[in-house]
Amino acid sequence: MKLKNRKDIPKEYKWRLEDIFPSDDAWEECFFALSERMGRIASYKGRLGDEVALAECLALSSSLSHDLGKLYQYARMRRDEDSRVALYQGMTDRADSLAVRLSSLSSFITPELAAFPAEKLTELAVKKRFSDHSVMLGEILRNKAIILSDKEEKLLREAGIFADNAEEVFSMFDNADVRFAPVADDKGREVEMSHGTYSLLLQNPSQEVRRAAFESMFGAYRDHINTLAANYAGNVKKDWFFAKIRGFTSSMERSMFAENVPPTCYKKLLEAVGKGTRSLHRYIALRRRMLGVKDLNMYDLHVPLVEEAKLAMPYEKAVETVKSALKVLGKEYSDILASAFADGWIDVYENRGKRSGAYSWGCYGVHPFVLLNYTETSHDVFTIAHELGHAIHSYYSDASQPEEKAGYEIFVAEIASTVNEVLLLKYLLKSATGKVRTYLLGYYLDMFRTTLFRQTMFAEFEAEAHSLAEKGEPLTAEALSTIYYALNKKYYGRAVKHNDEIRYEWARIPHFYNSFYVYKYATGLTAAVTIADNILSRGGEYFEKYKKFLSAGGSLPPLDILRLAEVDLETDAPYERAMKEFAETLSALEKEFEKSAK
Repeated sequence: MKLKNRKDIPKEYKWRLEDIFPSDDAWEECFFALSERMGRIASYKGRLGDEVALAECLALSSSLSHDLGKLYQYARMRRDEDSRVALYQGMTDRADSLAVRLSSLSSFITPELAAFPAEKLTELAVKKRFSDHSVMLGEILRNKAIILSDKEEKLLREAGIFADNAEEVFSMFDNADVRFAPVADDKGREVEMSHGTYSLLLQNPSQEVRRAAFESMFGAYRDHINTLAANYAGNVKKDWFFAKIRGFTSSMERSMFAENVPPTCYKKLLEAVGKGTRSLHRYIALRRRMLGVKDLNMYDLHVPLVEEAKLAMPYEKAVETVKSALKVLGKEYSDILASAFADGWIDVYENRGKRSGAYSWGCYGVHPFVLLNYTETSHDVFTIAHELGHAIHSYYSDASQPEEKAGYEIFVAEIASTVNEVLLLKYLLKSATGKVRTYLLGYYLDMFRTTLFRQTMFAEFEAEAHSLAEKGEPLTAEALSTIYYALNKKYYGRAVKHNDEIRYEWARIPHFYNSFYVYKYATGLTAAVTIADNILSRGGEYFEKYKKFLSAGGSLPPLDILRLAEVDLETDAPYERAMKEFAETLSALEKEFEKSAK
C-alpha cells in the first residue's frame, strides 16, 4: 500500500484554495501590495488621542490584518498539501516575516490605548464608530496591568520572528523528515508507515501487526528523543519567558488569562477526571476481557472490541451517514453542511508529504476549509463530523459578527466539533443491536478515553513540564519521559501493560507546541455531552440557543458564550453529567458483554 502523489488525487477530493486566491500570481500581487501599504499604519503613531485618527487607524489595521490572514492561510494550506514543496515553504516563511513586520509597525497601538484612562476606554467601547472594536478595547482595559511600554512591546513583537521556531522545527520533522520502519500487514505484505497508516494499523485484528506498527512509530521518536526534548524544552522556556516578562507566576496563568477563562474550570476538570479514573480502570479491565488477550498492551487500546461490527466505509457513504446524523440540527444547518461537501471546502485523502491529522481553518470572507487524511476507519467517519463542526461554527460566527469579533477563543473551539461527534454516535446507537451496539458503546467509551481522560493526562504532563522550567530544573529527555510514563500508569491503571515505548509518546504530540491547548478538548467534551443531550431532548427550541453560541464568535468572554447554550463550566453540573454518562455507558457495555458471553 503506497501513498499517492498529490497530482494523482482526483480533483473532487481536493479543497478549492482558489476561493482565497485564484492563483499563486494573485497571492504575489496581494503580498507586494500589502508590503507597500502597511507602512501607512506608522503615520498614526502618537495621534490616537484624536478619535478621527483612531477610527482611521483601527480601520486600516483591520484591513491589513485581513489581507495578511489571507496570505498566510493560503500559503500554509498549500504547504500542508505537500510539505516538501519548496515554493510553499518559502511563501509561508515570507508571510510569517510580513506578519512580524506588521506586528512591529503597529506595536504602538496597544500601548497608546492602554495609556488612556479606564473611563476613556469604556466610553470609546460603547460608541457606534468603534463598535466593531469594542471587544479589543475591552481587552485592553482588562490587560492594562500587563501591557508594557511602547519600546518593550515593540521588542516583544520583534521576538515573534523566532518565537515559534520550536513549533516549526517539530512540524518539519514530523511531516517531512521523520522516517518509520515499514511494517508487514496480516497478509505479509509490506506497508509503508505514515501517521495515517499508523492509525489504520492500530485497528488491525492481528496483535502482531499492531505491535509492529507501535514499535515502528515510537522507535522513530525514541531514536531522536534527545533532539526532540531539546526542541520542546525551548518551547517551554519561551512560554516562561513571555509569562515572566508580563508579571505572571506561571505559563499556565498567562495562557488562561489570555483567554479570559478562570482557573476554576481547569481545577474542576482535574477533580472530575481524578474521580473518574476508577471507572476508566474498570473499562480498561473490561477491554482486556472482551479482546481475550493475555496481556493488554498500549497498542491494543484502539482495536475495535467487535471486529465484525467495524463501521469503516468509503468516503461517500461516510458523508451520507454524517448528513443523516446531523439532520437533528435542522434544515439550515443541513444546507450549510451539504454546501461544505459539494463546494470545495474539504481536502479528503492522504498523499505524500501532506500534513498529518485533520483540521478546519480559513479566512474571513471565504468559506472555511477542512483538511482530512481519510483512510476508511471508523475513527475517520467521526473525524468528518468533528471537523465539519469546527467549520460550521466558523461559518456561523463569520456570518454573524464583524471580522474583529468573529474569531473565537480556543476554549470554545472544540465544543461544536465534539457535539457533532456525540450526535453521530447517538444516531448510530439508536438503531444498533447485538455486535454493532457493542461496538458503538465501546467507541463512545473510547471517545471519553481519548478526549476526556487522555487529553487531561496530556494537560497534566504540560503542567508538570512547565513547572520544571519555572523552577529552573532541566527538561531532559529522561525527565520528560519519566513524567509521561508515570502519568500513563496513573490514568490507565494496572489492567494494561505499560510498554516501554509509550514513555516517548509525548514527543509526537503536535499540540504540545501550542501550550495549554489540549485540556480544552476535555472541557469541550464535557460541554458537548450536555449540549447534545439538550438538542436531542428539546429539539428546535434548544437549537436556537445553541445557534447563538455558534454565532457569537469572540463577541463575549468564552464562559459567557457557552452560557448562551445553557452550559456553565464554573458549576459542577456539566462535569458530573459527563462522568455520569461515561459510567452509564460502561455499565451498558458490561451488560452487552455478559449477554453475549452466556
